[in-house]
Amino acid sequence: MTIDRANSALLIVAHGSTVNPDSSAPTLAHAAEIWRRKVFAEVACAFWKEEPSLRDALCLFDPKPIREVYVVPNFISEGYFTQTVIPRELELNGRITKRSSGQIWKYCEPVGNHSMMTELLLKRACEVAQDVSPAQTTLLIVAHGTDLNENSAVAAKREAENIRALAKYGDVLNVYMEEPPLVSDWKKLTKTPNVVVVPFFISDGLHSYEDIPVLLGIASERPVSNCRAERGEIFRHNPHRINGRSLFYAPSIGTDEGYRASSQI
Repeated sequence: MTIDRANSALLIVAHGSTVNPDSSAPTLAHAAEIWRRKVFAEVACAFWKEEPSLRDALCLFDPKPIREVYVVPNFISEGYFTQTVIPRELELNGRITKRSSGQIWKYCEPVGNHSMMTELLLKRACEVAQDVSPAQTTLLIVAHGTDLNENSAVAAKREAENIRALAKYGDVLNVYMEEPPLVSDWKKLTKTPNVVVVPFFISDGLHSYEDIPVLLGIASERPVSNCRAERGEIFRHNPHRINGRSLFYAPSIGTDEGYRASSQI
């Protein structure tokens, strides 16, 4: 896509969190890297649960110098937020919205739809379990899942199918926190001696620090420390030995350095 650098801006929108300061870190890092590359005249972020808010974003770009605004959802999949919340809050009426000022807002696909996601998932899985045979390993791609929008589970299913087709691992499964197949059932779902779990999330937050480890049985239910180093301890205890099997737990996909290159613009 050809972009008029002098007259275009990028707005990266994300969920954010009122309880986890790490939630917005990948989005801010993503914006900083794109700004460094000078692809756009302006780069900004907006959040659902942090400041600046999505509503604030309507006034971020002066329509005189900025004639086009590219809106990229920093989300893993199409779902409730990308199809309902963001369009509503940013007053978008489709892929292209023309403001009364004449400024054009172009709504892009979520970054999770990028073809690079398959490569990043494989890279993360390899990094966390370097010394095990993939043929003796099951790869679990963990997503949230929700009954608010059936599309929220599609991305994890698509990536599992892509990796399964490569015939690299003994098995590849998409599992979820809140809908079947459940990550908490991993012992029944997997048969291999090794299991690698990669959270298919934008950031390392309460889901990856606490919820998923509890569901996997590698952590007890307790409040997560506010200390970043202590929160990250869960990723440094690999492998976890459970019933004679080895379970490897990776950080979220959105924290990978290569993730910053995956904007859907």
